[in-house]
Amino acid sequence: MACVSLQTLIEGMRTKKHIAVLGSTGSIGTQALEVIAAHPDLFEVETLTAYNNADLLIQQAYKFVPNQVVIVNEQRYEYVKEALAHYPIKVYTGAKSLSEVVSMPSVDVVLAAMVGYAGLAPTIAAIQAGKTIALANKETLVVAGELITRLARQHKVNIYPVDSEHSAIFQCLAGEMHNPVEKIILTASGGPFRGWSREKLKSVSPDQALKHPNWCMGNKISIDSATLMNKGFEVIEAKWLFDLEPSQIEVLIHPQSIIHSMVQFADGSIKAQLGVPDMRLPIQYALTFPYRLKTDFPRLSFTECSQFTFEKPDTTIFRNLDLAYEAMAKGGNIPCVLNAANEVVVNAFLCEQIGFLEMSDIIEKTMMKTSFSPCNSLEDYEEADRWARAYASSLI
Repeated sequence: MACVSLQTLIEGMRTKKHIAVLGSTGSIGTQALEVIAAHPDLFEVETLTAYNNADLLIQQAYKFVPNQVVIVNEQRYEYVKEALAHYPIKVYTGAKSLSEVVSMPSVDVVLAAMVGYAGLAPTIAAIQAGKTIALANKETLVVAGELITRLARQHKVNIYPVDSEHSAIFQCLAGEMHNPVEKIILTASGGPFRGWSREKLKSVSPDQALKHPNWCMGNKISIDSATLMNKGFEVIEAKWLFDLEPSQIEVLIHPQSIIHSMVQFADGSIKAQLGVPDMRLPIQYALTFPYRLKTDFPRLSFTECSQFTFEKPDTTIFRNLDLAYEAMAKGGNIPCVLNAANEVVVNAFLCEQIGFLEMSDIIEKTMMKTSFSPCNSLEDYEEADRWARAYASSLI
């Protein structure tokens, strides 16, 4: 894959890609809009959605003038509608609207950048409508990986990973699909509490947990990074994206966040993807694959970053990673329960209702209380999600 000129890329794509950005006001969504704005000859914003951030959604709509916007919070609908009254923009509200707008014929690519379980239903709707998926919502595959991959095969839909780690694996596998993979190595920064003792972690505050050392992310994913649940979710996501067994997925702590992940092949060779921490690169790669478009993103200097270190994650303290492996091994409704319980405890921690270490305790208790059942439909996952949220909430 050579670095191609803009004109060559335009010719290869033939027409502009019309993008629906689910979660346009979040960290990934705003950076995706930067990428789109930098290449107006390649991309056009068709749809923007937000849950509650009406002001930013309105500003984005002024700039990109999409065909439609969705403000999920119905209490903010009139405010958004009035602000956009003089623009040729349709305004919708409610969670069901998300599934409707991604299914419209005018949408080519759906960038799924919503946070949490809420991204599942619209992603399913987009796949069923035959849309290409640029996936940043890892919970979609954590909760319903079996269903999502089955639907993608059925509807002949490509899913391109946006997470930096999975994009790295995807890039390392380009041109290698005929070669057997021995294992993949997902790297993790270790978050803000790497090396901390259990005693020290008992008193950490949400503000401390939100201060990720390398990445600028939203509140929920920042807490997940601090607990290593984010890495656990990425392990499950990798299983479905790359058709791997749990034993083929290894996690290493790499504090510098320069090597974004690696693939080890059957002959022992290892390929890695490196770069400075900048989410715009994997976002752009997902939108322009199989081409690489020239950018002005920061470049990696090996003289300024000459030391790479690695260590095993401490799962005796950061237990969420092992809980994710356990959920992945059991399958069925268990990963859905894991995700639901995690969303409940992260919110409770951010509201200072529970301590940092209690999050893992409640997730584990919820998983232990769960009776295994297979999940064959969205309704099955919805039932598992409702039960897990109710039970985990009862433990707070």
